[in-house]
Amino acid sequence: MNRSLNRSTRKLHRLGAILTLLPLLVVISTGILLQVKKESTWIQPATAVGTEGDPLADWETILQTVKQNPKSEVASWQDINRLDVRPNKGIVKVQCSNRWEIQVDLSTGAEVASNYRRSDLIESLHDGSFFHEQAKLWVFLPNGLILLGLWFTGAYLWWLPFRAKRIQKKRKQQKILESKTETPF
Repeated sequence: MNRSLNRSTRKLHRLGAILTLLPLLVVISTGILLQVKKESTWIQPATAVGTEGDPLADWETILQTVKQNPKSEVASWQDINRLDVRPNKGIVKVQCSNRWEIQVDLSTGAEVASNYRRSDLIESLHDGSFFHEQAKLWVFLPNGLILLGLWFTGAYLWWLPFRAKRIQKKRKQQKILESKTETPF
């Protein structure tokens, strides 16, 4: 039973490692990039600082400013993915559907910065939604569960040599006790 369990565990561990190879490579490499996204302007543009003062720019002014930048490819609000308003920095980050980020001063309504934003692409690769919306549930979730299984089987396989040494030590001690208790005739 014990040898059978050990063999089965090793086979499961090997199979799990093979099944998770490519998704794990994607998750690890994109995870590393996401860890340093605030330190790398190549991944995520730095947040500019606008002029001091109350936010005076209205939504229409912000839209017109973004439309003036040809890289944004914005014709209407439908071409904007989201707005990240930072009143304490006096800036609104307008994230366009084509992954360009236009930063607009909240006081003046002027463009402060225009950069390509890669962090959202990297996040979609990281969670699997880049490949297909269902990839998150049908590829990356099972991958995570298999990895959890790899952790358990790996811990068990790591523990086996320690267990074998302990059993061997007990047997050795038992033989010593038996040899001391034997009475010669």
